Amino acid sequence: MGLLGPSGSGKTTIFRSIVGVQAIAQGSVQVLGLEAGSVGLRTKIGYLTQSASVYSDLTCEENLKYFARILGTSEISVDEIFELVDLGANRKQLASSLSGGERARLALATALLGSPELLILDEPTVGLDPLLRMELWKLFHRLAQQGKTLLVSSHVMDEAERCDELTLLREGKILATGTPAELKSQTACDDMEDVFISLVGAK
Repeated sequence: MGLLGPSGSGKTTIFRSIVGVQAIAQGSVQVLGLEAGSVGLRTKIGYLTQSASVYSDLTCEENLKYFARILGTSEISVDEIFELVDLGANRKQLASSLSGGERARLALATALLGSPELLILDEPTVGLDPLLRMELWKLFHRLAQQGKTLLVSSHVMDEAERCDELTLLREGKILATGTPAELKSQTACDDMEDVFISLVGAK
């Protein structure tokens, strides 16, 4: 599922609320049948923040093994994840020397440790070139085909086409939800940027 909207629309706040690290003024958030932030969710949710949460002075392998120990994940899982994110050749390389795309894949690898049911990816392709964005989206689709649920935020409207379902946000409010095809039909628009503009004008 995609959460789309301009910067400041509330995407990160929603994700932080789901993970359980955001103070909520009222109401409650239930995730996989549990209260957000519950201890039981720690191995069920993988969270990729906007800034890559990896240690620059550690190698890729050291980063993953460090986070694996925190989660109690086996090293076999670490080996599998290296192959999944195509960083096998970079295992001994310091994170500080990685390219932007490699660093993004390493951060994603840490979120995949423990084989979480739900992956929350906060603008995972921001700042990447079109080729790297395409490669990451291919990986996201493979993960979805394996049965994982992905929540992906973006302010790049053309990425909406890659999501099965969308929620469009502006200034903390939901403009619309549905599949890309449904939203196009609803607004009589051919692309998601025009869909968003049309919905903003209708509010």
